[in-house]
Amino acid sequence: MNKLGPSTLSIQQSLMPLPTPERTALLENPGFGRAFSDHMVTIRYTEGRGWHDGKVEARGLLPLDPSTMVLHYAQEIFEGLKAYPQPDGGAALFRPDANARRFRNSATRLAMAPLPEELFLEAVHAIVSTDRDWIPKLEGAALYLRPFMIATEVALGVRPAAEYLFCVFASPAGNYFKGGAAGVTLWVSEHYIRAAPGGTGDAKCGGNYAASLAAQAEATREGCDQVVFLDAVERKWVEELGGMNIFFVFEDGSIQTPPLTGTILPGITRDSLIVLARDMGLTVREEPYSIDQWKADAASGRLTEAFACGTAAVVTPIGKVKGKGFEAAIGNGEAGPVTTRLKTALLDIQNGRAEDKHGWIQRVF
Repeated sequence: MNKLGPSTLSIQQSLMPLPTPERTALLENPGFGRAFSDHMVTIRYTEGRGWHDGKVEARGLLPLDPSTMVLHYAQEIFEGLKAYPQPDGGAALFRPDANARRFRNSATRLAMAPLPEELFLEAVHAIVSTDRDWIPKLEGAALYLRPFMIATEVALGVRPAAEYLFCVFASPAGNYFKGGAAGVTLWVSEHYIRAAPGGTGDAKCGGNYAASLAAQAEATREGCDQVVFLDAVERKWVEELGGMNIFFVFEDGSIQTPPLTGTILPGITRDSLIVLARDMGLTVREEPYSIDQWKADAASGRLTEAFACGTAAVVTPIGKVKGKGFEAAIGNGEAGPVTTRLKTALLDIQNGRAEDKHGWIQRVF
């Protein structure tokens, strides 16, 4: 178990925190992305000066000039991670160093000033420590953290900005999907793609998610919970969902997930599940999987389980996949034994109920 040293950020406590009774009521049923804690972390970057003015302050509005460059050229990246309640009343982060590395990689791809990884870690530790009372105690709940960076230079012109704002805020979070063990239904998009070779598919930037919204709306119209994208070149290889990676489990107990080829986000939950599955002695393949093979394997029974994963959704079973002219059920439509076993193993480590053999946990307090 790792623990970071004291933060060097200045602390400016909010003068108007949410009253305790109101906060308590919110934490009883936080949902996802509906409630927000009292503080945020901000750090600014200026070309020639570097990163400066790092502080924890009251959560508030960000004033932006109409010519702020992020509004015109979309230099924006973000991350998602959680602070998990621990059995002794403390809190811990799960693999925040991996988020820090991915954030830096995303900044490089978007031609933004990379944030030092140690500064990223200071920021996420500071927001959790400051807003510790916002960590929900419900089973399966956690404090979701949203670090992001935007170009804040006031100017027009297609070029990298010279000024940036890094910010972290927090939101108590319950289940991302409703339904418990019931599997979600996916819609295979034929008209839209998520990313193409050489694009920003492996960066966590808002543009990727904006590009998925039309496809997600199509999925919703078709009565599905999420969209699943195929590759941009052949339109046959399964890539990922609108905001989650995907895994397939076969009757021989082996697991397969699409490989990271630059068009898929390198999910931290994805990587963790691969490690945990191999710890269990399961065979995991990172190999291409076609939509035609998916349909055939579902029909024959060779495919017994499928699940999506991500920080927000954790591990979510997939019960059915639909597309133009076809519909295929997977297993009995609920979480199968491999899905359940992996989800339990992951949550037990995150919540301090199992040994952290890989040094993934960073204790905050």
